[in-house]
Amino acid sequence: MTENNRDELKGKVLHLADLVEYQEGAVASRMIVNKPVGTITLFSFDEDEGLSEHTAPYDAVVTILDGECEVWLSGETHMMNAGDTIIFPANAPHALSAVTRFKMMLVMIRA
Repeated sequence: MTENNRDELKGKVLHLADLVEYQEGAVASRMIVNKPVGTITLFSFDEDEGLSEHTAPYDAVVTILDGECEVWLSGETHMMNAGDTIIFPANAPHALSAVTRFKMMLVMIRA
């Protein structure tokens, strides 16, 4: 998505889950804010899709918008549903997997 397309979202009431579509057998994403201090990206995960364990150099906030997923953070497992939020501390190992199709918002803070 180009910066102009992101600008079209500004000043409007948005239903975030509607801004990214499910894709069969895949993970899809759409960045809606991209600034030097951080990003906001929406993701959709088809059932049984996920992200393998990794770390990020910045704090990240994940909010589930639709569906259900399992999150692993520093060795602990968390079941998450629409409306739930978790904060991944910088450099903490984490992963996630779709229990059902789900959508999430990722807010990455760089500063």
